[in-house]
Amino acid sequence: PARWRPCTVGCAGVETSKMATLVLNLARARVLLARNVAQKGLPAARLVAPARTKITNSAGALLPEPYNIRFGLAKVTAVLIPFIYIGATMSREGAAFLEENDIFVPDDDDDD
Repeated sequence: PARWRPCTVGCAGVETSKMATLVLNLARARVLLARNVAQKGLPAARLVAPARTKITNSAGALLPEPYNIRFGLAKVTAVLIPFIYIGATMSREGAAFLEENDIFVPDDDDDD
């Protein structure tokens, strides 16, 4: 099995920036971790193991990110609507509980 070790020199022997080194090391660590977990026979991990393990080309440059479908507005809608509804329901029920137990009762005199 391959061992993970920090990379300070690019594949072509040229010094790389700290950010490029960090990205390369994180990608290598993720791939090695997924590969090691998949080899141990965990069925769920085999499904999650990345299909693309090559992240650099022969010159040492990082390959472009794979195409990713983003559901921007759909994600926002799917998250906002249920949680706003849940928050409103909790607030309404909390206010009813406070008024029912005479912990907080708004006065009608405050409208002046």
